[in-house]
Amino acid sequence: MANLIVKAMAAMSAEAELKPFQYELGALGEDQVDIAVESCGMCHSDISMIDNAWQMSAYPLVPGHEAVGKIIAVGSRVTQLKIGDRVGVGWHSHSCGVCTSCLAGDQHLCAKSEGTIVGRHGGFATHVRAQAKWAIPLPAGLDAASAGPLFCGGITVFSPLLLQRILPIHRVGVVGIGGLGHMALQFLLRWGCEVTAFSSDKNKAEELKKMGVHRVVNSRSDSELKTARGSLDHIISTVNVTMNWDAILNCLKSKGNLHLVGAALEPIPLQAFSLIGPQKSVSGSPTGAPATMHTMLDFCCRHKMAPQVEYFKLSEVNKAIQHLKAGKARYRIVLKNDLG
Repeated sequence: MANLIVKAMAAMSAEAELKPFQYELGALGEDQVDIAVESCGMCHSDISMIDNAWQMSAYPLVPGHEAVGKIIAVGSRVTQLKIGDRVGVGWHSHSCGVCTSCLAGDQHLCAKSEGTIVGRHGGFATHVRAQAKWAIPLPAGLDAASAGPLFCGGITVFSPLLLQRILPIHRVGVVGIGGLGHMALQFLLRWGCEVTAFSSDKNKAEELKKMGVHRVVNSRSDSELKTARGSLDHIISTVNVTMNWDAILNCLKSKGNLHLVGAALEPIPLQAFSLIGPQKSVSGSPTGAPATMHTMLDFCCRHKMAPQVEYFKLSEVNKAIQHLKAGKARYRIVLKNDLG
């Protein structure tokens, strides 16, 4: 069988605009599937990889790790999926299956895991390849067109609800109401929590209240942060910028937890006594394991939850990137494949 020719949009160097690019996929591995991409969400991590902000990008780089499409080929050992199944692929495309993390069901923590856009080509393309365990079937009740962002942004903010054992009686804050934060709010509200949104954008306040948020606090206002002092059981931070972390931590009750999912590049200064005395904690997590992704999708179906998205054509990816960089996205961008 001839190798599959993939049409894609790729960055040829750091911070470059994406250009049309073609490449061949080699022989399909026995535990892999090939997926014809219908749409792909755009995550801020794609921009970080395009710009080599994390110093691990390789060029040409085809971004895209929130891909949704139909399987067109399955490896010889794949039994749980078949040609024609609609699936999604997120940040991970492979894990070893035999390390302690994998055997414990934490495949996303595998030391040998493969990122969908790290050292290989991702989903801003006509096709993407993944290990079958990381191709997650879409439930019938889920809208495929808007589902892409769930496979990275969604699972990133859903996992802390399970990891931190968040309960419906808890009061929870979300710092940063963008692509990640708006999904965190939706999950928490459907979870039954009282939810506080911390945002520096005053223009979002009415929008957030319409979503059902119980309180909006200006995250850049020390006086407003003081009004939330000692009021929250948990805070989930989605931001990648420097904050007044002491003031954020002070919003927690005793035994409260600040959980980080946003990739802030600068160190977070915290006083030991601010944790020791009130027995507070700080934690973090990346995305989630395949089993957690299945659970999240089922939750979305049950509670009719979907990301709020804007659509662009894949050929208009550079326009979409500028829209995201300008902070205009409400709240995630999905690229529809028009490359053929």
